[in-house]
Formats: sequence, C-alpha cells, structure tokens
Amino acid sequence: MAKSKIRSPVSRLEGLWQPGILLTALVFSIPVLTIASFLLYPSGDIWQHLVDTVLADYLLNSVLLMTGVGLGTFSMGVTCAWLTSLCQFPGKKFFIWTLLLPLAMPAYIIAYTYTGMFDFAGPVQTQIRDWTGWEYGDYFFPEVRSLGGAIAMLSLVLYPYVYLLARAAFIEQSVCVIEVSRTLGCSVWASFYRVALPLARPAIVAGLSLALMETLADYGTVSYFGIGVFTTGIFRTWFGLGDSAAAAKLAAILLLFVFSLVVIERWSRQRAQYHHTTNRYSQLPVYRLTGARALIACVACALPLIFGFILPAFQLSLWAIDTYAVMIDSSFFKLVLHTILLGVSTALLAVLLALFMVYGRRVLASKLVFASIRVVAIGYAVPGTIIAVGVIIPLTWFDNTLDSYMREHFDVSTGLLLSGSLFALMFAYLVRFLAVSIQSVESGLVKIKLSMDEAARSLGRKSADILFNVHLPLMKGSVLTALLIVFVDVMKELPATLILRPFNFNTLAVRAFELASDERLADSSTAALMIVVVGLLPVILLSKSIASSRAGS
Repeated sequence: MAKSKIRSPVSRLEGLWQPGILLTALVFSIPVLTIASFLLYPSGDIWQHLVDTVLADYLLNSVLLMTGVGLGTFSMGVTCAWLTSLCQFPGKKFFIWTLLLPLAMPAYIIAYTYTGMFDFAGPVQTQIRDWTGWEYGDYFFPEVRSLGGAIAMLSLVLYPYVYLLARAAFIEQSVCVIEVSRTLGCSVWASFYRVALPLARPAIVAGLSLALMETLADYGTVSYFGIGVFTTGIFRTWFGLGDSAAAAKLAAILLLFVFSLVVIERWSRQRAQYHHTTNRYSQLPVYRLTGARALIACVACALPLIFGFILPAFQLSLWAIDTYAVMIDSSFFKLVLHTILLGVSTALLAVLLALFMVYGRRVLASKLVFASIRVVAIGYAVPGTIIAVGVIIPLTWFDNTLDSYMREHFDVSTGLLLSGSLFALMFAYLVRFLAVSIQSVESGLVKIKLSMDEAARSLGRKSADILFNVHLPLMKGSVLTALLIVFVDVMKELPATLILRPFNFNTLAVRAFELASDERLADSSTAALMIVVVGLLPVILLSKSIASSRAGS
C-alpha cells in the first residue's frame, strides 16, 4: 500500500510565503529600478543644459558637504564616545544619554532656528550693533546661510550616529587588549589612538556612512541655505523646468553616491567582529579625570549638546510662546491629524510587512528569501527625493495608460487614481522606512530560540498561531520600537512629502518648511517644536539600551 505524503508546516507555507516575499521585494524595488534605468536613457536638451551649467557645482558641493560633515561627525562622535565609555568625570552619567538628544532635531529645523538667531536681522547681531553702534559692513560675522553653515547644521544633528555606534564598540571591546597596551607602556591617549580606535573602526565607518547618507538625503537645509546639490537640483529640474527625465538622471547619479556608501557600510559590517578579540568580558578600566582634564572633557561633551539641541530647542520654545495664540488653531490641529494618521498608518503597515518577511525567513530558511529582505532593506539608504521621483514616474505611467484605455474602450476617464494620492505617499514612506521596521522586528525575533517553535508545533500549532500567540508576546518591545521609530521618521520626512502629497494636504514638516521659506521663522516654531518633542521618544529608547550593550552587564 502506497504511503501518503505528509507535508510539514514549512512545506505547506512554501507555496504561498516565498512567492509573497519575493513579490514584496520586487514591488518595493520598483522606485530604485526606475531611477537606475534612466542612466541608460538618451540625453535631452535640458539634461545637456544641466551638464554644461550646474552639474559640476552639484558634484563639488555634494563632495564638500560630505567631507565637512564626515569630519564634523567623526570628531564630535568619537571624542564623546570615548570620554563617556572609558573616562570618569563630573556629569558623565548625564552626558551618556543627553548626547543622543540632537538626533531628535531634524537638520532643516535647526537650520531655520540658527538662521533666525544669527542672521543679520536676528537677535544676536542686532544686540551686537546696539552695544557697539556698528552698521552693516563694520564688523565680521560668520554667514549662517552658506556651505559652511550647512556643514555645521548637519554635523550637529548627525554626530549621534557616530557616537552611538562608536560608544557601543568601545563598551563591547575586550578588556584584555587594553590591559596589554597599558602594560607595554602606552599612555591613556596612546592606548586610545593605537588600540581602541583601530578596533572600533568598523563601527565608526558604519556610523559615518549613516551620517553621510542622511547628508545626501537632506533637502530642507540645503534648499533653505540656497546650496546647489543633487536634492535641490532634482526639485528645480522637476518643478522649475518640468523635465522628469532630467530630474530622474540627477537622481540616478545621486543613487550612485548612495550605493557607494552602502557598499562601504556593508564592508564595515562584515568586519564588525574584528573588535571581539576574546570572550572574556570584565569591567572596563575607567580613567579618572581631574582638574583641567575633567573640565576639558565636560566642555567637549557639552558643546555638541548645547549647540545641537539645548540652544535651538530653547529658541523654538521662546518663539512658540510668542506665537502659539496665533498659530495654534483649527488648521494646526488638522496638520497634526494628517501627520498622525500618516505616521500611524505607515507604521502599522511597515510592522505587518516586516513580520511577514522576517518570520517567513525564519520559517523557510531560504537564501532567496534572505536576499529579498536585504534588497528591501536598501530602501532606507535611498534619499526621500529619489524614492519620490521613482514612485511618481511609474504611477503616473500606470494612471495615464489606464485612463487612455478606458477612454478608448468605454469613453470613461479614470483620472489620476494613484499618483498624487495618499497611496503614493504611503508607498514612498514604506519603501524608505520598511528597513527600519525589519531591523527592529528581526532583532526581537532572533532572541527567541527555535526550540520554542518546535515545541509549539509538537502541540499542533500552525506557523501563524506560533507567530501571534508565542512570538509576538515575547517580542512586543521590539514591535513597539519599530512602530515608534517608523512613526517618527514619517513625521520628519520632508522631500518625499513635498513631491507626493495630495493637493491641499499638508503635514507638520511641510508646514514648518513653507513658513520658514517665507521667512516666518517664529511662526514655524510650533510645528517644528511638535516634531522635535515627538522625535525624543525613540531617542529615549536608544539611551536606555546603549548602557546595557556590553556583554556580561
């Protein structure tokens, strides 16, 4: 008698789960593939005009901006990470978590704030003229709206990426190598430069890559400061010259920059185990700083915090107090509602998709599924401007094709169903931020042993039951973290929202940008301050986790 074939839970899922993950990866790759395809398109007159006039400036300014921000974030992030990891000085416990606060301050908001404070008509220069009697041209004052100003603004809010990863690397280092360097006659600083810093290099490179990706993705700061880079060029070409193909070519060149950084970051991650020289983890040596050294350490940690968060937050609060009676009305609450609805909807969808993909990888253990998840994760490295252009082009083609077909066969116009709708906007958000959700969900799921899955299956549970009844209760912290981080990222996203938002639909980020662009800096403070306050939530989560990252603690 022939034996009946019994299909395991994995084999039953394989028929649906793997194609679903592959289809999801393909759909979310469409924007990037669309942009990359324009590198093969023939050049038009407008593109040739851009090549002849502004492309060299875009390249030069982008390289200078990346170089400046790289140096700024490296110097601030690594210095503060080392001091708070292996040195003891007054205020260390305070600085450990507060140095992450600038991460909650979007670059375009700090740019508006410092412009309002230090511009010619701002309170600082006005007070200088009142005290001295000087007039315009009688004194020198650094120009805020400049390439140097943009480098300073971006460095102040992006150094926490380097600080976060560098500090985690310093904390996780084996005490053995540090002790050996000291016994060989290295001083504290020689041990840092010759041992600790090289061992933490992969983490530092990864932090720098993240900061530089955010630099390339920035639109609000460089646009407000009038700096010609790829993001501003894409907007001008699209909306000013009306040439989507030329704008897509600019986006494709920017994409090459981004992918170069992705390759560097992946390379550094592959070598991340480089600093784990032993399994022995004991209490790290703490170098007690006193006198002038302690004062220098306090100042080194305080300056990034003061200029990156405290000062701009204080100025925003003063402006908000002066203008809240005028600015907080029914239209403001409508903006808040729009922002919350977009953030919550996108966060829920991102977490559901992340659970689907990450748990599918756990169940199937397929290299193809793993590769699909990695493809989706690349979206976070792609600037919102590129994603927006990559979304609007195929959706507009679909809408026009469908409309032409319906007109020809049924004499009915379908109009623009997808482009210029909330669907297009949320799709762009998911392409950009799904990777954040996947990373958070993955970090929670890997902590659950496979033996728990096997035990649940032995009791007759199906994979879906195991996910919702066993895994989700155990990883609810990771899921809530994913929801929160995606919500805040959506709330802060500016370029994609500017391009894809439906007609007469604004968010807090767009409103702050519009008011600041109209030189109504004080009026933009309520929307900006709301974004900053909400952005503090994931920073608090990060500050709680970083101190416990050392093995054995």
